[in-house]
Amino acid sequence: MPNTFLLYGSYGYTGNLIAEHAVREGLRPLLAGRDETRLRAQAQRLNLDYRVIPLSNAAALDDALRATGLVVHCAGPFVHTWKAMVEACLRTGAHYIDISGEIEEFEAIVPLDAQAKQKGIMLMPGAGFDVVPTDCLAAHVKQRLPSATHLKLFIRGVGGGVSRGTARSGIENMQRGGRIRRDGKIVSVRPAWNVETRDFGPFDFAQDKRGPVKLVSIGWGDVSTAYHSTGIPNVETYMAFPPAAINLLKLMRVIGPALYNKPVKCLLQSLLRFRPEGPSEAQRTSGFSLMLAEASDGATVVKSKQRVPEGYQLTMLTATAIAKRILGEDLKPGFQTPSRAYGADYILEFAGVTREDIA
Repeated sequence: MPNTFLLYGSYGYTGNLIAEHAVREGLRPLLAGRDETRLRAQAQRLNLDYRVIPLSNAAALDDALRATGLVVHCAGPFVHTWKAMVEACLRTGAHYIDISGEIEEFEAIVPLDAQAKQKGIMLMPGAGFDVVPTDCLAAHVKQRLPSATHLKLFIRGVGGGVSRGTARSGIENMQRGGRIRRDGKIVSVRPAWNVETRDFGPFDFAQDKRGPVKLVSIGWGDVSTAYHSTGIPNVETYMAFPPAAINLLKLMRVIGPALYNKPVKCLLQSLLRFRPEGPSEAQRTSGFSLMLAEASDGATVVKSKQRVPEGYQLTMLTATAIAKRILGEDLKPGFQTPSRAYGADYILEFAGVTREDIA
């Protein structure tokens, strides 16, 4: 099995986690990105090769992809970076996975399915925390209720944190507001469009925090991918937030437009340099996420819950594992979601994941 792939955006917080884990797994990723200083330091530390490649340099991208045959794309915001990389993959016949959770990117890649199949390559955006675990959970409840017409996914993080890159993507996309899927179509809704309360119930872990929590509707990547994985035409996704954060999201309905202009976005982006690059190792290893999926057909409701490792920790694991599968020629050409390529139970292959049917 080949042991190399192109890791683009390797020196970002999540890219670096993937690089380190890939080396531990016996892989030799070719590090790439725009910043030679950071690339050189990372390559020396990990004893890996690197290439300085701006996304605007199509020839250099093509050379790197021909040399590796697979890219794990980690440079966001993906709404700005996916197109050049995917087009290069289509030119060169290289497989593409990324760690995005951006609905617009997913939906833009879907129509490239036929081209990818013709080239014999797999295009899988969302190979990290967003959307591997929720996509597999959605596919699982669909198997339990094949007649399902409505799907709700609820996510609650415990511990962990947000990296600068994730925050940067959030700022870039904040004007898009919320999204749901209704009758097969993605529909924009106002911030905090809906708030629901759920009790995730007891899980077998030391930091068990029981009781009902409030979750607010968000435009999680599954608004796109769950439809393609399950065919369920109505999809809503929710994230647990403290009451103060939910109130702030509601306030965004009024003040939001004033924040969407370029000067304000630039100011918010500049403030990110005062944040930690991402969660500490202790936060990653002790944190976790709880997930609940509810599928209904108007008469019957099925519910399944899931516990997974902290988001960045899980992204490190899933992105590397999917890359290894592709290198071993375990793949399906065309646009794919994690569950379509590897099944609803794929997430159960990872340590620290449990799933339970509760209704």
